[in-house]
Formats: sequence, structure tokens, C-alpha cells
Amino acid sequence: MKQAEAAGKGELPALKVNQWLSEWKKVPFSPRFHRRQPEPHFYIFKLQASWLKALSGIYRRTTQAGQLRSSDLGIQRRHDQRRSDEIREFVQFGYPWSELSRSKRESGEFNDLRKPGWLPTAIVVNILQSGDKRRGLEVAPKDSISITDSGSAVVKIKLPDKFTGVGWKPERLHPIEVIDGQHRLWAFEEGKLGEEFELPVVAFHGLDISWQAYLFWTINIRPKRINASLAFDLYPLLRTEDWLEKFEGHSIYRETRAQELTEALWAIPESPWHQRINMLGEPGLKDAMVSQAAWIRSLMATFVKTWEGRGTTIGGLFGARLGKHEEVLPWSRAQQAAFLIYMGRCVREAIQDSKDRWAKSLRAVPVQGKIGKVTEDPAFYGPHTLLTADQGIRGLLYVTNDICYVRAKELKLQNWVNDNEAGASDEEAVRAALGSLKVQPVAAFLKDIAEGLSKYDWRTSSFPDLNETERIRKAALRGSGGYRELRQDLLRQLASEGRSIGKAAKEVLLALGYDK
Repeated sequence: MKQAEAAGKGELPALKVNQWLSEWKKVPFSPRFHRRQPEPHFYIFKLQASWLKALSGIYRRTTQAGQLRSSDLGIQRRHDQRRSDEIREFVQFGYPWSELSRSKRESGEFNDLRKPGWLPTAIVVNILQSGDKRRGLEVAPKDSISITDSGSAVVKIKLPDKFTGVGWKPERLHPIEVIDGQHRLWAFEEGKLGEEFELPVVAFHGLDISWQAYLFWTINIRPKRINASLAFDLYPLLRTEDWLEKFEGHSIYRETRAQELTEALWAIPESPWHQRINMLGEPGLKDAMVSQAAWIRSLMATFVKTWEGRGTTIGGLFGARLGKHEEVLPWSRAQQAAFLIYMGRCVREAIQDSKDRWAKSLRAVPVQGKIGKVTEDPAFYGPHTLLTADQGIRGLLYVTNDICYVRAKELKLQNWVNDNEAGASDEEAVRAALGSLKVQPVAAFLKDIAEGLSKYDWRTSSFPDLNETERIRKAALRGSGGYRELRQDLLRQLASEGRSIGKAAKEVLLALGYDK
């Protein structure tokens, strides 16, 4: 009997596999951290690839029709179309025919290289159970999948009553989440490989999302199958898993990502810090603003941090969980780099337009070196502005992260999607991300932040024309304590602004305990 006929009756036979050890009772299960105790078994069955794809809601990433890809991809796994294309070629032609050029295929000389393209490895999924929520949504009762267990080794998996196969859509949420294997499913997009091709499936039932991230990591990273840095883009929830941070150390995500972003800010011509970061820590470089090490430390303390600390709610936009649902932005490395570049350009442009006394006084003092060119504003690039010092960069990153973090939901940061999975230093990918960022709500928000920051007096204590009061105030910004002082100063400057920027800054000040 065909799979379609069996599924039409609403039930699939599945093997129940018991896997549980008494030792596992020592595991610290925690519903609070999305690690509630799982069932002591999973299930194995077969299903048409196109049907599994329909039940798990894996679609092409797009913003058309207002459909959010963050919802379609369940718990924020990203898709690389090239990987699915390679799998499709393999299934059709086998190896090594699938890797031959078109001209070689058409020559007829290599026909003996065609082979079957088997996919015997199981797709690992989770079947949502009643009460499971994803971004505030639950599976509608009529769209749920139930499991009937009579106590034997074979159970019955009942599909939704009105499931119709390819093209089926649920009312709210798809009943299946793909943990591992979405790129294989994508190979069967739009019936390109036939409707009858079946895949083996390993299905958990009601598996909490942190355990899903753990499974993804152990399947794909521990055997060294994919690059760890890419895994944080494919599965952003891993960025905030405490077990991973304790075992691997902060460098597994935070330090590595901070270094990648710093290199992008230095290498990409569109960056306001292009060729202006001292990458090797060499002394006496007139054109270098801040060392690479200082940039990495500042990014780790701001955009790439996990939590601000006990009792606070300000996390890192590129790493921490956002809001009451503890979500993580699914941005790629290229998107993260583009965000920092766009923010820096907004600040540079706002300062270049500034006619305030502090900016005019910096422009009036002669400077030497490359930064002395007329086309480069000493108020942003000069030796006496905090924006070319460690404290200034840290302060700038602090407040832009803080303000955008507390307004992430209103700014719809989850909606900014980009299909390119390239790294932070891929110029083409970053340019594409910059282009798509310009039309996002956060673009105008960043310009408003920049306008507010341009009103702050960015002069350093070494500037020769400061009066005594100004010099004492600026001297307080030196040393490690200056990070906190400058952060407060900048937030209070923004709090004096009108619009939503001022309200957000006041919210941050209160959350950090600066204003009580």
C-alpha cells in the first residue's frame, strides 16, 4: 500500500525506541530554561519527504505577504539554499556524477559514474504536544499530531484529520519541528524529486527547545561535521546555552564572533572604521583608532554579551535572549556586521553635520597624518575625540546596543531576514545586508540615536582648549571606571531627547540602576 493511501486513513505505524538510564535522573531538568524532563523514548517511522516538509512548515525565506520567516523556521534554524541544491543533485545522480560540470555530463563520457543517491540517515524532528508554545502560538487542535501507545513495540501516529499532503497549511503553527535534516527536506521543494521518495524519521514528542539545540550541537558539531561559527547562525539558540558556555568557554561564540566582526569593520570599505583599527596592536600608528583587542573586548561587553547581570534585563543584541519569550535574533554574521557598520555611519554623518561648539573646536585645531585630510572630520576621526579612543568606542557600542535591545520588539528586529549565510568579512554579503537594512524600521531609529549622540561633547581630557570644569569632567572618563561613567553620560544625553529615543534611554537607565 502506498504511503499516501495509508496517510489518508490518518495513521502511521512507528517503532517505539526506549532510551533512558537511571543515571539521567541526575540531569538538572528545568522548565524555566526550556529543559523540562523529556519522555524516556522516541519513535522511528517513514514518511514521504514532501509530506514531512508540509507538516514541519519549512518554506522559502521571504518577507512577501507579511509572513515572518522566524515563525516558519520554528526555533530559528536558518537555511542555506546551496546545501539543499547539492543534496538534490546527489539524490538525482549520485556521487560523483552530482559534482560534474554540465559540459562533462552532456559529453556522455562519464555516464558510468551515475549512481543511486540514497539518503538513509534519519531526519530528526520533534512533534509538538498540547501546551507547547512557540512565539506565543500553539498548534490548533485540528492540526495536532497524536500518538496512540497500546503498550507494544509499535505505536500509531495520527496525522491531522484534514491533512492533504503537499501544500497543506495549518491554522496557526505547524505540528512538527525539524531538529536536524532541514536541508535534506529542502531538496524536495516543489516536487522536484518526485512525491513518493520516503525518508526515515526519528521523532521526539514534546521535546523542549533547549534539548533540541543540544541535539543539534551533538549531531553536527561534536563529530566536527560543520563549522561551529556557522552553527550559531543556523541555530542562534546555541548562543545562550549555559551548558555550552561552561564547557567550551566564552570563546566558543562570544570571542570568536567579536573577532570576526572586528575584522569586518576593519576590512570592508563601507565601514566608518575601514583600515582604522590597529589589528596587530602596533604602537605609533597615527591612522589606527583603537586596537583589535580593545574592539573585541568592547563587543564582548556589549553586542556579543549574554546577560548584563543579576537583576537587569539588558543583554547583547547578537547573543542574549530577548524579552519575556527569551528569543534570540536569527541574524547571520553578515547581518551583524552590516548593523554595526550602518550604526557607525549614522553616527559619523550626524557628527559631520554637527555645528555644536565641541565639534567646531575640534575642527579648528590642526591635526597631522592621514586623518588630517579635509574629507575626514576631526570631530569623528581626530586625536582629541573619544570616538578614536577605547572608552568612546565602548560607550558608543554600549548605548546603541542598550537602546535597540529594549526596543527590539517594537523595531521588529526579528523581521529582518537575509538568505546569505556568508561570513562577516564577505563584502558582497555585507553590502546586500546593508541594502536590506535601510528599509527596516531600525534604520530610522539608528539615525535618531546618532542625532542625539552628536549633541554630546566627545572631546577628550587632552584637548588643549577645555576649561577647568570641562577638563575635570573629562578626566573622570579615563581608566576602567570611565566605561560606566561614559555609558551613563550618553544615556542621559539620549534621555533628554524627545520621541521614543528618550523614553528608551530612561528605561535603560532605570534597568541598569543608574536612575532610581
